[in-house]
Amino acid sequence: MAISYKSLGFVNTKNMFAKAVSGGFAVPAYNFNNMEQLQAIVLACLESQSPVILQVSKGARDYADQTLLTYLGQGAIEMMRRKAREMGVGEIPIALHLDHGDSYETCVSCIESGFSSVMIDGSHLSYEENIALTKKVVEYAHAHDVTVEGELGVLAGVEDEVSAEHHTYTQPEEVQDFVSRTGVDSLAISIGTSHGAFKFKPGQKPEIRLDILREIEKRIPGFAIVLHGSSSVPQDAVEAINKYGGKLADSIGIPETQLREAAKSAVCKINIDSDGRLVMTAKIREVLANKPGEFDPRKYLGPARDALKVMYKAKNENVLGSAGHAPEIVAASK
Repeated sequence: MAISYKSLGFVNTKNMFAKAVSGGFAVPAYNFNNMEQLQAIVLACLESQSPVILQVSKGARDYADQTLLTYLGQGAIEMMRRKAREMGVGEIPIALHLDHGDSYETCVSCIESGFSSVMIDGSHLSYEENIALTKKVVEYAHAHDVTVEGELGVLAGVEDEVSAEHHTYTQPEEVQDFVSRTGVDSLAISIGTSHGAFKFKPGQKPEIRLDILREIEKRIPGFAIVLHGSSSVPQDAVEAINKYGGKLADSIGIPETQLREAAKSAVCKINIDSDGRLVMTAKIREVLANKPGEFDPRKYLGPARDALKVMYKAKNENVLGSAGHAPEIVAASK
């Protein structure tokens, strides 16, 4: 039997994106695979009063079981409400989103299990095939009041099952036609961001194509734009991983100053996954290196969760500009 996302306490992304576009900020979209990541995301966003999109990839669904992840998300809603009362702050809007849905069937499965937003990634298909698949998902999702993200262009890099060797930049002249023919609620574009922790080669200037972004904004003014592969790859985390036995050479991410500039435009959703993986891994390595006899997972996952929360709060406050915007989105949803 299908589960409504509203019964679980989630919201879709309509009001989030409307406020983000008009307010010059981007909603954080953080991927999670386990309880500690989920706790860190929700607590960081609650403390900074930021809206948040909890992202689940196909790989995460396979790893943690799709039913368990949905109810972990529901548990996060209840935790958020309890913590909000304890802290004397307002509740925050939370969306549960499928990241890089690879088929119509996957999107339907997520919608029926309580997701409030889905992405259908047809970017590997021909232009017309991408339109046909995206439109099919939109028709089903909108019948259930679920929002849909499409994608034009291809990001380089590897993350879960998503991989490509080279960028294919989004063509600005295609976006208006794609949006009008599919009916999508938001559009992921390719302007030089990439999946994973190795976004640029040594000696290459870490820079995204903000000129393409500006041209796309001219073609579809006020429309919700999404950036994938937007981790900044914090060098202190990379250095810690390498210090405590890891091997991450030449890990380079997107400069946070460029992400902040993008967030002030029509970019209203920024996806961040690798930064969380790096910070978590760095802290776990540090704890186990300093306490090699430790075998209680709480003693290394707990510090990793705390480090994640600090990082996510900093993203909300200093990079995405989403901190403090939760109350207006909650009000708009009533």
